[in-house]
Formats: sequence, structure tokens, C-alpha cells
Amino acid sequence: MLKIGIDARLYFQTGVGVYTRNLLHYLNKINPKEIKFIAYVLEKDLLKISTVNKNITFKGVSSKWHTFSEQTFFLKNILNDNLDLMHFTYFSYPILYPKKFISTVHDTTLLKFKTGKASTKSSFIYNFKYMIFKHAFKNQIKRSLSIVTPTESVKKQLLDICPYLNKEKVIAIYEGVTYEYLKVKVKENINDKYFLYIGTFYPHKNVESLLRAYSKVKTKINLYLVGPDDFFLKEIENLIASLDLKSKTKIIRNVDSSELPSLYTNAQALIHPSKSEGFGLPLIESAYFGTQIIASDIDVFNEILQNKFIKFNPNDINDIKEKIEMFIHEKPSFDMKSISSNFSFEKMTIKTLELYKKILKI
Repeated sequence: MLKIGIDARLYFQTGVGVYTRNLLHYLNKINPKEIKFIAYVLEKDLLKISTVNKNITFKGVSSKWHTFSEQTFFLKNILNDNLDLMHFTYFSYPILYPKKFISTVHDTTLLKFKTGKASTKSSFIYNFKYMIFKHAFKNQIKRSLSIVTPTESVKKQLLDICPYLNKEKVIAIYEGVTYEYLKVKVKENINDKYFLYIGTFYPHKNVESLLRAYSKVKTKINLYLVGPDDFFLKEIENLIASLDLKSKTKIIRNVDSSELPSLYTNAQALIHPSKSEGFGLPLIESAYFGTQIIASDIDVFNEILQNKFIKFNPNDINDIKEKIEMFIHEKPSFDMKSISSNFSFEKMTIKTLELYKKILKI
């Protein structure tokens, strides 16, 4: 039986974690008889995983991503298992790993937005780590037998940044709505009117511009910001206070994922002002629950939403304001269900499994 390793150290994170959980969930469901999977998760997360697995073994490791330990102890962990193929699900890996592997590159944001503002480190440490990251990233994509991206937009960006790559090596495979939402019972709330933002508060997410625009919108509709309670949120809170937005802005910290379907369903619209994304899971999730979308006019959003959304220039605060006001007054209604039907984590997993088999010639 062949052995495939899957880097699942970000299992409980957002973004990459959602991708990884769904990949493992559907691999377990498909249960290919000729392959055994080993999923590497952080030791602290191992006991939280209660899935009954047919042919997936979860192994605890102590090495986090972008660390020296990753280059030594994690390397030793995966070498000891004598894998036929390794799948690194993030742009971080042991650069001395000598065997076959593929990589998933979710976005190119870190390559496009180099800024110390997006880090809690000193500028010296940030620049030093960024230099190491770029070296490791280039090494990883050069040596990967195949590179998976979540959209054609990211594939194009990656090929533009790395023109030496063989385009046949880069494969775009769409993601979808997490299995965790497919059977959640939604609670309806008709009394509270709000716009919704879901995501992190990193600078490229452009939440500051959204707040500056919203401070100019004359409306009684609230703005809900859902995201992690971290360093970047403190800056957002300070901006809310300075813009006198406390009365119509609500921050929801570290929300349980089971509550998100109801937040999506009851929102007037999802507003996503990001300047750079790889896929945009909140947009597909919003579409799945039938919620309208107001978002940045960037390539990836146009690709996945098929122009069925109100779009604005993320660099123009007045345009963001005007498009929100347009939505309030005109109340457009796009067929959101037709968008979400094009995306599926189960289909993504099937295509990824086909890629594994192609590389291993089975």
C-alpha cells in the first residue's frame, strides 16, 4: 500500500485549516483502498480530532510552520515514515526534504504586499524572516512535482511572479463550502439589520478603508466585523473610536464556526474590501446561504462570483461608500445559489486524489 503524507499542522486555523479539514474529511469518505494517508497535526490539536478514519492516521508533531524546528524535527518526522508522496498544504516546508512532494499555494499576498505593517515583529526581524520566506518559497515551488492553486487568478499571478515555472505544473482546483456548514440549522433574526465582514484584520484585508467609507454612509444599518482577537484588531478598534462609529459597528471576536451560517443568512449583504485574495471562502459561503455581496473589483472575485455582485475599487473610499449606498437604495438581487453550485470541496478532493494517482502512476 502506498503512503501519502499531508501537512495538517494548520488543521484548526481559518483559511488553510478549512481547506485541510475538508481534504481529509472527503479523503476519508472516498477511502481509496490502495493508499494510506498520514496527516501531521500539532500535538496540542491531536486530542481534539475525533473523526473516525478508515485509512487516515493522525500523527502529532511539535514543529510549527516557519520555524527552525520545521527544518529539523518535522523533517525527521516525515522522513521516518518513508512516504511515497508528501502534500505540503501551505508555503512552508522543510527545504531539505529529498522525496516526492506537491504543494498548495493558496495566494500570492505575501509576495505582493511586503510591509512591516503586517507584522508584529521589529522591522529587522521582519525583513530577515521575509528574506528566508522568499528563498524557501522559491525553492518549494521549483521542487514541487505539481502546484495546486485555488483559482485561475492565483495560477496566473504565480506564473507572472515566477516566469521560470512550467505552466503545466500549476493546476487550479476550486474549493467550496465546508462540510461543517452543510447540515447546520440556521437561526433567523429579522429584527437586526446589519452588513457583515468576515475575515482577519491584516492590512491587505483593507478593513480600515471599509470603516472610513462606512463612516460617511447615512444609514441605521449596523456593520458587523467578525474576526480574531489579535494585534490588528486593536488598530481597528482605535479607528472605530476615532471615526465615531461605535454606535453602528459591532465586533464579534473568535466566533464559533457553528454561528457563522446564521450570521451569513441574516445579513443584508457581505462586504469584502480585500485588496488581495487567493479564493475568498467567505464569499462562496455567503453565496451558499443566499446572501448578497458587495466586494472589491479584483480578478479573483470576478472569477468566482461571475460578476454577480456589486463591485467597488478597494483603493477608493468614496467608491466603497457609493456602492454601499447604491445597495441600500436599489436592493439588487443576484442569483447567489447559482454561484455556490460551481464550488465543492468534495469535487476538489476528487481532483486532488486524481493528481496523487497521476504522480504515483496508479
